[in-house]
Amino acid sequence: MLSYVLPLIIGVLLIGYFAGKPYWREYQRNKIRRLPFKKQWRKILQQRMPYFRQMPADLQLQLKQHIQVFLAEKNFIGCNGVKITDEIKITIAAQACLLLLNRKTDYYPQLQTILVYPRAFVKAQNKQNADGVHYTQNMALSGESWDFGKIVLSWQDTLQGAEIPDDGRNVVIHEFAHQLDQENGKANGVPILGRGHSYKSWSAVFSAQFEQLKNQARAGAPSLFDYYGATEPAEFFAVASEVFFEQSQQFCHEYPGLYQQLKQFYRVDPVLW
Repeated sequence: MLSYVLPLIIGVLLIGYFAGKPYWREYQRNKIRRLPFKKQWRKILQQRMPYFRQMPADLQLQLKQHIQVFLAEKNFIGCNGVKITDEIKITIAAQACLLLLNRKTDYYPQLQTILVYPRAFVKAQNKQNADGVHYTQNMALSGESWDFGKIVLSWQDTLQGAEIPDDGRNVVIHEFAHQLDQENGKANGVPILGRGHSYKSWSAVFSAQFEQLKNQARAGAPSLFDYYGATEPAEFFAVASEVFFEQSQQFCHEYPGLYQQLKQFYRVDPVLW
């Protein structure tokens, strides 16, 4: 009899564990959100995050609460001599959590670790030329988002991205936009959209703008978007996200349809900041 009952008990316990885990996690997160935001953290935030000073008070509070949860759940590892400090963690977390405001979030569920290098790091990448010949090329990168729980960032580029909030270049926003894109599989420029947001409309608008950027890149014509966004749809989504937060006025004026798609996705309107 015991041989039948024991597996049943174990099965019930496992079901209860997995069914209750999200509620327990949210309970823990709510406890963290209610904690006072440390005074030294606020000072770093005000010093290193120009966005913060211009945001409405309700978004400032949300951002601080998100930062607290983010820091409690993610690991930071310094590489090539970098010593992880509160300044590094707050500066990165604040920019990453901009992308989570005003919506239900699971705080980049696949992400576990942020690796921080002092400056741009070199990585060997496999390439293929027009003749189909494969070769290896060393490239200096300021950031990289992996689909197995890691993000790599250059601290020098992270600081520059935070200090200049209106140049459309922000490596943290770029790489964490990739993380959002990767939540439903390999990054392809189509993240998980919320209720009432049409995938058909998203694809139509993004595809048209992506093709336009490719044409501009080929012709060397000026564009609000970095030509790197023309390499593939996933990069275009990440580049467009940078510009959305950093050059919202010009973005909204020149590309109103694309701006509306990102406004609906991110649930914020930086033009108002």
